[in-house]
Amino acid sequence: MKLPFNIRLPELLRLARPKQWVKNGFVLAPLVFARAFHDTVALQNAALAFVLFCVASSATYILNDLRDIERDRAHPVKSWSRPLAAGTVKPRTAIALLVALYAVLVAGLLWSPLTMAVIAAYMALNFAYSFWLKHQPVLDIFSVASGFVLRIFAGAVAIAVPVSNWMAITTLCLALYLASIKRRQELATSGSGGREVLQRYSVALVDRYAEISAVGALIFYSLFVMSSGSDRMALTIPLVIFGLFRYWYVVEALDGGESPTDVAVTDKPLIATVGLWVAACLYALS
Repeated sequence: MKLPFNIRLPELLRLARPKQWVKNGFVLAPLVFARAFHDTVALQNAALAFVLFCVASSATYILNDLRDIERDRAHPVKSWSRPLAAGTVKPRTAIALLVALYAVLVAGLLWSPLTMAVIAAYMALNFAYSFWLKHQPVLDIFSVASGFVLRIFAGAVAIAVPVSNWMAITTLCLALYLASIKRRQELATSGSGGREVLQRYSVALVDRYAEISAVGALIFYSLFVMSSGSDRMALTIPLVIFGLFRYWYVVEALDGGESPTDVAVTDKPLIATVGLWVAACLYALS
């Protein structure tokens, strides 16, 4: 299928990075933990929030790619995996798609202004990240992690439930762990040339960041489970421990982790663990 500007649909999809939409699964977490997954209206609202967050995240990826075309061309992977850097998509095409995505988000205001306010905060954070925060050590990692927390808040606002403090801090720690591992692998595989901020990190330093974050995620998740009011939720704690162990194994032994999304959608034991965890949560909270 051909599209305007001599671009094919697969290239347009690569530009929007649909594989990264798996991160937006965090939007659905409040639906599960608020035990609202039996409510048809809540399901519809959560699904719409998920879709709008996918649109917003794709818009931020395109903006970031437009900003980093030249830097991405110097990256050993991004130079061929990113359509703009590879030259398979022209900047004017990316801008046209970006405008269309922004139009969808503006239309979302007619549905839920509060949810769109959270999504707008996410986009503002990513705008700041693209132009400044990504160059600031430590702040860059916290900026990425904060995006996951905002996903949780968007899902909660969409179905009109409060966000548990335990859920927010657990999500933050887990996201800090993933972001730290990503920086570690970027340093280990590409050195400091891929990102300006990597010149201010070392593998040992981000390893410590990852360790602290992983321990924090496990402790806070366990406390969250204990306060959930369901004894059966304790069944999910071993799955979380295994998931953290497995992810670190993929990083250390299989040299993965530079793209957490790639690990999440390709490593079969990790996929099975996440699936079992979701099933166990639904069983415990039903």
